[in-house]
Amino acid sequence: MPDIAAALPILISLILAFLALAWLSRQISLHVQRLFYAVTRSLDFAILALFLCLLPGIVLHEAAHWGMARLLGLKTGKFRVWPKPQGRYIGLGSVSVQRGQLWQDSLVGLAPLIVGSILIALIGQQIFFAYQISASLVQGRITEGLRLFWGALGEPDGALWAYLLFAIGNAMMPSASDREPLLPLLLYTGLAALIYALIGLPLSPLASALTWLIPMLEDLTSAFVFTVALDVIILLVLYGLEILFAPRTAYHPKT
Repeated sequence: MPDIAAALPILISLILAFLALAWLSRQISLHVQRLFYAVTRSLDFAILALFLCLLPGIVLHEAAHWGMARLLGLKTGKFRVWPKPQGRYIGLGSVSVQRGQLWQDSLVGLAPLIVGSILIALIGQQIFFAYQISASLVQGRITEGLRLFWGALGEPDGALWAYLLFAIGNAMMPSASDREPLLPLLLYTGLAALIYALIGLPLSPLASALTWLIPMLEDLTSAFVFTVALDVIILLVLYGLEILFAPRTAYHPKT
């Protein structure tokens, strides 16, 4: 199917950009804590610094859980936006949500990623014209891509929009509790797809859906690439500051 073949590179690029963003998000979380602990020698301040860095994204993360739960008819309880150590992890916020069916729990868990991805795509395309930048970077025109990237950041309110992109992109990743219902859902979905293929049902509906989705997937992929580039720069700055202020630290950050 030509439509599926055309969509495959975009899907692969989207997955790779998402995985890179997830890895960078974790690294930034660790290094922000490590840096501020080295400067202040306070575990609480290190966690608070991470919380403040990602505050807009954390509020959006928890609000997305709450909104999706209400939309699906699930009862919601306590809404918290404040850091709280939980063993080896940090809870930067939480919402109490009534347990529902598997598909409901999965949508509630994925809500921050869905809402965050939509906002990242909108900011990336409407504010930073991320498609042009990501195309230059992916095609190896690094100098042109960097020129466009710095030019976008230099636009009026560019730094503010870049911060919102950074906060949303690094706070939207599903937590361990968010991911809990996803594994059985993925198994059921994979089994259904296998049965669909074995029975020999037509692929034209899938091809039509992909054709309709391709422009949105391209926008989302380019926005992810832009956010990855932003995260790489921030991580390099954090590395440099750590070398300056914390060449040796025994602090083991929470995730």
